Amino acid sequence: MTAPTKPQPQPSPSPLPSHSSPADGVTDAPRGAGLHSPVIDWFDEHARDLPWRRPEAGPWGVMVSEFMLQQTPVSRVLPVYEQWLARWPRPADLAVEAPGEAVRAWGRLGYPRRALRLHGAALAITERHGGDVPTDHAQLLALPGIGEYTAAAVASFAYGQRHAVLDTNVRRVFARAVTGVQYPPNATTAAERKLARALLPQDEKTAARWAAASMELGALVCTARNESCQRCPIAAQCAWRLAGKPEHEGPPRRGQTYAGTDRQVRGRLLAVLREAHAPVPQPVLDRVWHEPVQRARALDGLVADGLVEPLPGGLYRLPLTQSARSKPANHPEPARTTAPVYPFSVSVTQPTDS
Repeated sequence: MTAPTKPQPQPSPSPLPSHSSPADGVTDAPRGAGLHSPVIDWFDEHARDLPWRRPEAGPWGVMVSEFMLQQTPVSRVLPVYEQWLARWPRPADLAVEAPGEAVRAWGRLGYPRRALRLHGAALAITERHGGDVPTDHAQLLALPGIGEYTAAAVASFAYGQRHAVLDTNVRRVFARAVTGVQYPPNATTAAERKLARALLPQDEKTAARWAAASMELGALVCTARNESCQRCPIAAQCAWRLAGKPEHEGPPRRGQTYAGTDRQVRGRLLAVLREAHAPVPQPVLDRVWHEPVQRARALDGLVADGLVEPLPGGLYRLPLTQSARSKPANHPEPARTTAPVYPFSVSVTQPTDS
């Protein structure tokens, strides 16, 4: 894909209002032209050099990165992404493999059902679209395991189309800069989607750059904690900063725990099965966790999710086929919390990690 030329700055409107109504996030929202140029210019200078951002990654590389980056930091994704694309450079290459191989290659990224969903998407791309990731947003949304966020992200970042791409980072930037609150709601609201559409540049390629740039700003500068307002290109216009950075008034924001949870038990069980290239006896799995009730519940959950296949004689393995109940369906996606992608190369000064 040819890298698009840098869009010309758009005329600036009257100064942005310092605060919009938090109740709807839209009433006094600017169209956004006053935000576009400074954020995109900042992005041109500070964007990280990541493999899925390079033109050679292609739409499939963009899609793989989007699946992997859901709830997983860049530093953990990088080695798995590179190994994945080396092994399966096209959707058809993954489609011919057993779904268990996708789970095995997923390694310790967490939330391994994403591996099954990505495998299911590769199958559908191969069967319905001749092995090419579709360009049409509706066709992307129709792929198994792909929701609104991923469809918009692939259409925008891989194909340079005009879509509102709302991940956790973008929502936080918009909440602070325009709505004037510290954090967005826990779940994406209709008002946030309306605001994101209102802020989109009219030009398609500029809109794609804006989507990537606003996401990167949230990942590197407008972070959830310890935000760096002194480095922000729109600090002078930020409604939250101008209001004195009022504290979050919503429900307490709690991080997810891991130690001692069923997720940890599931991870340990899968680790044994990933390392094995033959069915694993039940007693071997029993050794990974001391509490039998929790261990059995975790194993049953893995079987129900299609991540583990039970065999006669008390043996277990990663799945060789995709059962009907484990086939990915379109459902709410995990939150995307890390780095954006985009269909053009940039010069990078000092890469960092989110």
